[in-house]
Amino acid sequence: MKRQALSRTAILILFCLFVASCTPENVKEEPAFRLALRAEPPTLDWTLATDSISFNVLTNIMEGLTQYNAQLEPQPAIAKRWELSKDNKTILFYLRDDVFWSDGKAVTAEDFEYAWKRLLNPATAAQYAYFLFDLENAEEYNAGRIKDASKVGVRALGPQLLEVKLKKPAVYFPSITTFMVTFPQRRDIVERYGDRWTDPKHIVTNGPFLLSEWHHEYKLVLRANPGYYDSPPRIDRVDLYVVEEPTTALTLYETGELDMIELAPVAIEHYKNSPEYQNMPQLRGYYYGFNALKKPFDDARVRRALAHSIDRSKIPLILKGGEAPSASWIPKGMFGHNPEIGAHFNPELARRLLAEAGFPDGQGFPKVAAMYNTGDIHRLIGEFLQAQWKQHLNIEIEFDSQEWKVFLNRLQTDPPAMFRLGWGADFPDPDNFMNLFISTSGNNRMQWSHPPYDALVAQGSAVTDPKQRLEIYDEAQRILTESEAAMIPLFTSAMNLLVRPYVKGFEMNAMELLYIKRIYLEGNRSVTSNSNAQSR
Repeated sequence: MKRQALSRTAILILFCLFVASCTPENVKEEPAFRLALRAEPPTLDWTLATDSISFNVLTNIMEGLTQYNAQLEPQPAIAKRWELSKDNKTILFYLRDDVFWSDGKAVTAEDFEYAWKRLLNPATAAQYAYFLFDLENAEEYNAGRIKDASKVGVRALGPQLLEVKLKKPAVYFPSITTFMVTFPQRRDIVERYGDRWTDPKHIVTNGPFLLSEWHHEYKLVLRANPGYYDSPPRIDRVDLYVVEEPTTALTLYETGELDMIELAPVAIEHYKNSPEYQNMPQLRGYYYGFNALKKPFDDARVRRALAHSIDRSKIPLILKGGEAPSASWIPKGMFGHNPEIGAHFNPELARRLLAEAGFPDGQGFPKVAAMYNTGDIHRLIGEFLQAQWKQHLNIEIEFDSQEWKVFLNRLQTDPPAMFRLGWGADFPDPDNFMNLFISTSGNNRMQWSHPPYDALVAQGSAVTDPKQRLEIYDEAQRILTESEAAMIPLFTSAMNLLVRPYVKGFEMNAMELLYIKRIYLEGNRSVTSNSNAQSR
């Protein structure tokens, strides 16, 4: 396996030099909330963003029509209220009149209409375009079958009134409007600055924090937005450091340079009894996908063989972070989860399927490389899968590690034969997980298309009866994970954090949403051995 990273010592030296150079002598900086990002955000253009790292930043510099409360229910944000028609196909969003962009201009319904149509415009090539396919004529416009954008079911009826027309009822649609790709945008800024419109000197935002600095591959600085419409943030400054190595992040935390970190798997056992340790299961699935156009994975029997030859019960013993093994796709904790579904561990069946595909006892199986992005969890899972497939199928799978941006670009341009990915809930409904793999999904990296599956997912999104929805999603999951085995679900993730005791107002949730505006710092910020000593 390949691994590409700077040494921990080198990163620490760079970190200290940078901090020293940015703090003039005798000048006291205001207290900052200091976090680590696992990688450089690939983009802060929320129309084009597809990854959790970018979304974590965008959540704090932008807001949309709605936002989640602690129970993950959509609540008013820029939309102060909304009305649903009797046929459940038209929604009127009534916007606040006191929300302003960071340059002082008012946020209007036209900004939402522009942003949504930019997301759907085929020229934009946004991978999340399918997210708005519930709108009238949205899919047809995105596919180029309709050229007139005015036919798409979103329209500003006035500065503070947005009309949304759906092609079918969608009970989850208010939750969709919490998500970053639906946030408003300024046409004049995007068109004036082109690809550079998200630079700190150009970008205009409406959220609780402003993008003040972006030192690429090192650090982003957010500052409280004095023009924010809601209660002002209680933190003036947020420093987001790019720290790819979890062990480096842990060292920075222990030396008092970071206030909160995600804990590396190898360290969980050591720190799990610390009062600073927090754990919460996530609505996030971890899987390996196949490129169904590349041999030998164009044969469902081969895909099924690999899926049935994994003993997922061993995963919690490897990661030790509260992960829940799963052969089904809809995650535990979400409506539609069914642990009985999936290609469960059955090595005898796996060997038979591989032999039927022409590779008895692994003979003649071609050289195949799987890919994951750099990280301890991904390396450990890769090593585990490699050993499982060798033990139960007698096949050799090589693994390659790539930096996050390179990895994402490869998935978009030429997906490898096998690759690891995860999916965290954009909104807490099974449609968000099942819709990921329909033929027209921009996030379907597997080159897999199955019309019966597409039809079931479309049907499930339109049905309101819970029992009927469950039956539909069960059938769709069986296609995805059993008969077709287009991907291999492995486990539902958990979040493992260390949080300093002076960090107040922080609430973990199952969707990894970090609303920094709700956080404040209180008490002594001096470093103690509390997180360390009590865990031994």
